[in-house]
Amino acid sequence: MRAFTLSDFDFDLPPDLVAQHPATERTSSRLLDGTDDAPVDRIFRDLPGLLRSGDLLVFNDTRVVKARLFGEKPTGGKLELLVERVLTGQEVVAHMKVSKKPPVGTVLQMVGGFTATLLGRWPEEDGALFRFAFESPAGEDPYALMARCGHVPLPPYIEHSDSAEDESRYQTVFARVPGAVAAPTAALHFDEGLLAQLEARGVQRANVTLHVGAGTFQPVKTENIAEHTMHAERYDVPEATQRAIAECKARGGRVVAVGTTTVRTLESWAKSGEASGDTRIFITPGFAFAHVDLLLTNFHLPKSTLMMLVSALAGYERVMALYAHAIENRYRFFSYGDAMLLARQD
Repeated sequence: MRAFTLSDFDFDLPPDLVAQHPATERTSSRLLDGTDDAPVDRIFRDLPGLLRSGDLLVFNDTRVVKARLFGEKPTGGKLELLVERVLTGQEVVAHMKVSKKPPVGTVLQMVGGFTATLLGRWPEEDGALFRFAFESPAGEDPYALMARCGHVPLPPYIEHSDSAEDESRYQTVFARVPGAVAAPTAALHFDEGLLAQLEARGVQRANVTLHVGAGTFQPVKTENIAEHTMHAERYDVPEATQRAIAECKARGGRVVAVGTTTVRTLESWAKSGEASGDTRIFITPGFAFAHVDLLLTNFHLPKSTLMMLVSALAGYERVMALYAHAIENRYRFFSYGDAMLLARQD
């Protein structure tokens, strides 16, 4: 197999193809069917006709939290926190956007009437993230504070401030476990009606949890992709899902991963043998997939680790040709954009 570099995963994307708002209805997005030799342009609600009785859809049931919080230092300097993880008690780990980093022990006054005390860096003394203790007069826990005071952490390429539409649509209809700062976007296209149609067709469902971190938007900066360090994300594969996958394989069904986060979760479990924990899995061409047969996914950023993942699954040449087709046919890209269906290339 050829050695891939970062430049191999670059492509020119017209800025107006970056979706700034969701489609009118979740299932009205376009779906590029890349499972056959020639690409087929479809609508997402066509999906039940592309799957078979006995197939298993695996969703990521993480819930996006309103993790973007605003405040100020004692000096009056403005700052922004993006909560990446809630630890025990009142402690959280966050990214901090501020002109000058305050010293450890500084008490920040946060919009919404609570404080955040800087305890240090995380996970090491020189770590990229910061550890804070939240405190509010009402004794709210961090999740309650984010729900009351926070903003939807929209991706950096979405140019408007969060709105009520984003609060509803930047969340899957089956989101359950709070902890993500980015949505598992391929799953945004499903609504209750489509899920019912899939069930009636005999397509089964299972869930995993991977709390998507802000690192998902972290650019790869090394031309030699092997030198890139992946961010850590928490995942869990419940026993019921483990059984569902084994039964699906036994009956000859296909495991359909809804989104790259589901792929990362299932393949982390296969690779480590651990059904839950933190993963830094980096899937690039040449990776041997253990579980995933089909992938539903949105269109990803140039030079991203997710471009590498989909190329590993479906084949580099095929993926680049599908992206060229999508651009030529003006598909909508990224989180609020359209979707594609890919089959694993053995």
